[in-house]
Amino acid sequence: MIKKTVSEQEKFWMGEFGIKYSQRNAGAHLVDGRAHLLKDALKSTSEIKNVIEFGANIGLNICALKNLYPKINLSAIEINKEAIDRLLKIQGLKVYQGSVLDIHTDGLYDLVISVGLLIHINPNDLSAVYDNIHRVSGRYILIAEYYNPEPVSISYRGYENKLFKGDFAGDLLDKYQDLKLVDYGFCYRRDPKVALDDVTWFLLEKV
Repeated sequence: MIKKTVSEQEKFWMGEFGIKYSQRNAGAHLVDGRAHLLKDALKSTSEIKNVIEFGANIGLNICALKNLYPKINLSAIEINKEAIDRLLKIQGLKVYQGSVLDIHTDGLYDLVISVGLLIHINPNDLSAVYDNIHRVSGRYILIAEYYNPEPVSISYRGYENKLFKGDFAGDLLDKYQDLKLVDYGFCYRRDPKVALDDVTWFLLEKV
């Protein structure tokens, strides 16, 4: 369920810009790039049976995970209606329509992933998203975002306050004492195998 009061960023992604974003980011080659990232980032994991993605958009990462791990159960949270319509076409995927700020899901997940989501959350709202990620994580958390040691707002396609770099994994490690860093890495925008901008990923585990 989408909450009655939405943030500036949520309105932005629920609307026309979110639709155009989904249309720009479609294509089998992008799924292959995400699979390359995820295979590398998850090489230190074990016994993953269910996964949820926060902010799945049209499901590039979900499809990549299906290709890598055909037997796992997959769930996704998304706020944009057009993207949700695309997600609902993915066989076996459980879709939660709503905001990552206050979503309620079923049970715990062996892996929670955020790929290119946290950069679009206002820093003032990050704590609520972190709480939800931590709450539903049964073991692993994968964060793949634009990294910067300190929070900074970046102009994004002519818009202000719609993209923020930060140390999201560091925030999680500081906020929750039961998390540890397992692995981390970097995807370079010039690597043709990845087809992503410069993204730094961090694999965390509950202990």
